[in-house]
Amino acid sequence: MRHYLDHASTTPLRPEARAAMQAWDEAGATGDPGRVHTEGRQVRDALEQAREQVAAFVGVRPRQVVLTSGATESVHAAVWGTTGMGSVGGGPRRTAAGPIACAPVEHSSVREASTRAAPVTWIEVGGNATIEPAAVDDAFDRCLAEHGVLPCLCHCQWANHEVGTLQPVAAVVERCRQRGVRVHVDAAAAVGHVPTDVGALDADVVSFGSHTLGGPVGIGVSVLRRGLRLDPFLAGGAQERGRRAGFENVPAAVGLGAVLDALGSLGDQSRLDAEMAVATVRTDRLAEEILGVGGCRRYGDTRSRLPHLVCVGVDGVEAEPILVGLDRVGIAVHSGSSCSSESLEPSPVLAAMGVDAERSLRVSVGWSTTDGDIDAFSGAFPDVVRSLRALRS
Repeated sequence: MRHYLDHASTTPLRPEARAAMQAWDEAGATGDPGRVHTEGRQVRDALEQAREQVAAFVGVRPRQVVLTSGATESVHAAVWGTTGMGSVGGGPRRTAAGPIACAPVEHSSVREASTRAAPVTWIEVGGNATIEPAAVDDAFDRCLAEHGVLPCLCHCQWANHEVGTLQPVAAVVERCRQRGVRVHVDAAAAVGHVPTDVGALDADVVSFGSHTLGGPVGIGVSVLRRGLRLDPFLAGGAQERGRRAGFENVPAAVGLGAVLDALGSLGDQSRLDAEMAVATVRTDRLAEEILGVGGCRRYGDTRSRLPHLVCVGVDGVEAEPILVGLDRVGIAVHSGSSCSSESLEPSPVLAAMGVDAERSLRVSVGWSTTDGDIDAFSGAFPDVVRSLRALRS
């Protein structure tokens, strides 16, 4: 029997999404939502209902919601649009309007999209991977001194995807407002796991995906601040009110809308609250079991954190043999170090925190996790670590 504890990477499709997508498929609706005939209007109705469900969950107006192919596209669209990298009147591509401020603990899609677009002024972080407003101010001042201008864009993730730290995102957005700097918030790790009142946040762009909260793959969201108009990252059609070209992924939108509708609108998220409580109990137990082995330490803020993941460092053995040892007994977890990804570099998140970037283990739970999964990990982890340490000694 397998025990999947890597939900922060991706989580199984929720029953609500599966049922909604199956019903849509069985209805056999076929039509371009941009057409005025009956078939087109039927598809348009389904698409707009999904958009309304997404908007209700994060507390914004439906017209602020732009549907994309995933969180990565949404991130790139935010960088492209807010830095002025688009073309003017179909002319040649412009250079970026200025540098970008970004913390090294941001997701790789945020960091790499930024470094491709413009010079980056790095925001320093503390030992918990926290992006402090004062550090943002310091980065702005350094950018002004080095480049003669403030950044044209600042990134601040809602929560860290690797260690789970919740960022003081509202304070950072307010600081950007005071300095006249546009701000993008990557909320991919947070939406569906903690309350996310995007409307109250009032960032310029907020991006998130679907598959990490139990929705289908192949769809993401960009939420634009009211009145903000950006050059589209994908051009060639008038879809999404001219903000993202390409035929919309209607079945995936239907599935995502169904999931967020089930979790509740922003004013009533009792189900989300219940899932958070259960996830917190399970990750606290996981942390207790891991730390009980000895020679292990927990990373990230242990109080202001995502409820569904725990990240630890293990002394005396690298992450890869732990992952392999756990996998052999049917347990799937993740590491941010190079051995467990396609990257050849250690975790930049842990490196920025000043800890050993080669020996991290991230265990994460989700809606389908059972107490049996936790029991299996608790029974296997001590033996795997002890046996590996014995081999090294």
